[in-house]
Amino acid sequence: MIVAGCDVGSLTSKAVLLKDNKIIESVIIKSKAKPGESADGVMKQALAGAGISMKDIGYCVGTGYGRDRISFVNEAITEIACHGKGAQWLVPSARTVIDIGGQDCKAMKLDATGTMVKFTANDKCASGTGRFLEVMARVLGIELADLGEISLSSKSPITLASACTVWAQADVIQFLNNKVPIEDIAAGVNNAMASRMAVIVNNIGFEKDVVMTGGVAKNSGVVAALEKLLGIRIKRINSADPQLAGAIGAALFAKERAKGGKS
Repeated sequence: MIVAGCDVGSLTSKAVLLKDNKIIESVIIKSKAKPGESADGVMKQALAGAGISMKDIGYCVGTGYGRDRISFVNEAITEIACHGKGAQWLVPSARTVIDIGGQDCKAMKLDATGTMVKFTANDKCASGTGRFLEVMARVLGIELADLGEISLSSKSPITLASACTVWAQADVIQFLNNKVPIEDIAAGVNNAMASRMAVIVNNIGFEKDVVMTGGVAKNSGVVAALEKLLGIRIKRINSADPQLAGAIGAALFAKERAKGGKS
């Protein structure tokens, strides 16, 4: 049986097709203004890639901030539960999951079965989110995907005076006008993100192993800074794109439901 997970986030939307506990297709697209259109678009691409249609899907679970706007799912489940489940499937030893999304960031503690036992999240401020990095990359005139790698060559990272995205943006513009190297500004931006996230992670009393999910998990600068602040080694997700963790978790829930698992 083929099952599916669809994760509609504020910046990106993801779809995963699962068969016999293996990913047979996955797609990540930039989210549209309407969550329903994002879901339709990403699932259409996933189905086409696998050479199947929606009638071949035994069960589908939706997640993410737009989960209640997905027309084709059988059930919607919170992104916190899905990211925890997906992360532990990807890294079975995971006990703490750090997820930095487009509009929020979360830290979750899991037990050995993957059940969430505690979690905490940021407030609505964009400073601890992927949106913060997106804004800063745009000001720097670089691709968001390059922000981490560029920052690693920094010799003298700048310090942002404020965690507020608006004020930090003004600081970055001033640094640019003062001819500060882009790599030093990028490092300061990533360090600010890591500092914000470290507070949240420490609030739940994290346990090893720690893994990161979401698009920011691919930012090597943020990961390195966070490791230094927490004094740990964050386990890397190598078997799949860490940005797919929520959709993978949704697909795993779909597999349980298809087999008669509790709703």
